[in-house]
Amino acid sequence: MTSMANSRFTLDTSSFSVTSFDEAEDEDRDYWLSVDPRTRIAALEQMRQINYGYDPASDRIQRVIEVVQRS
Repeated sequence: MTSMANSRFTLDTSSFSVTSFDEAEDEDRDYWLSVDPRTRIAALEQMRQINYGYDPASDRIQRVIEVVQRS
């Protein structure tokens, strides 16, 4: 099964490059400074949701209800 799985997937080595951290940091900064603020905020929100496991269907603000009996 492993040989069959390996034959279906190949790695395109022309689609990425290896750089130093300093060069990558400069490229990342230049890219994000060139993008409009709405796109930056959308990307930030997406990263926040990935990091904290946000699910809008199940996560809601909790309500606190206190029941008081009168005697």
